[in-house]
Amino acid sequence: MLIQWYPGHMHKASKEVKEILPQVDLIIEILDARIPFSSQNPMLAALRGDKPCIKVLSKSDLADPVVTQQWQTYLEQEQGVKTLALTTEQPEKMRQLTELCHKMLPNKASSDKPIHTLIMGIPNVGKSTLINILAGRMIAKTGNEPAITKTQQRIDIGHGIILLDTPGMLWPNVENKNSGYRLATTGAIKDTAISHENVAFFAAEYLLQYYPDLLQTRFQLEQLPEAEQQLMEAIGKKRGCLRSGGHIEMDKVAKILLSELRAGTIGRISLETPSMMEKELAELVIIREQKEAKKKARKQKWKGSANL
Repeated sequence: MLIQWYPGHMHKASKEVKEILPQVDLIIEILDARIPFSSQNPMLAALRGDKPCIKVLSKSDLADPVVTQQWQTYLEQEQGVKTLALTTEQPEKMRQLTELCHKMLPNKASSDKPIHTLIMGIPNVGKSTLINILAGRMIAKTGNEPAITKTQQRIDIGHGIILLDTPGMLWPNVENKNSGYRLATTGAIKDTAISHENVAFFAAEYLLQYYPDLLQTRFQLEQLPEAEQQLMEAIGKKRGCLRSGGHIEMDKVAKILLSELRAGTIGRISLETPSMMEKELAELVIIREQKEAKKKARKQKWKGSANL
């Protein structure tokens, strides 16, 4: 699935991040605990260098706690990276973030100079809510749809820490198609930019494989269908999503499934695991190599025809 939603303010913000990084002591990247890999910005990984980084797994109350622990262990294998699994329902735990900032920069913490942190995250990941809790006042605008923050902000949250806030940023090209679907499933992309049905079918297939019991309980299904098409039809019948002639309104079913998954009413669900991503990354390398081979073959063919 190609993501065709990259507003101009995101492009502007990515340029600003590159310019401001030399002034930053530490990076705080807010990830969606349900998709820690797919919600990481590859641009940041390329630019961060050896700067310490705290990866905050936001919305951890919506994610599978066993999988979240796996992700924390996996992410902290990288030099200079620490993780925190947080939720907006635990504001006191959120304040542990300031303590961790000081622990990661002991020399800076003992001086009079403030710690300058860059806080980043994809749209709709809870970044603005976290900032407001840390600051103890309403500073960042919040909302249930992506792309609320439009400009960079400099925020003094006390405790010797200054946050440099940036708009929620996606990136122009999401190479891994499954990551694109996961971003859409969690609501990181505006619903107007995608097909509800395509995304819901992806989610249905995944849930049938990894969380069948939660599906069966939530939608009160006597027998769980084997395929996503039949699952969507069964949900449609249960929820009365019927048109004349008994046909299922798939768009309506798709909206129900996605909204309940996003809200956590189906249960605590993670959409990717470290082992799953390792496999997908290996497949992506093969795809890149195949594309490069085709590109070279086309060039050779063009050169050959030009020499005739």
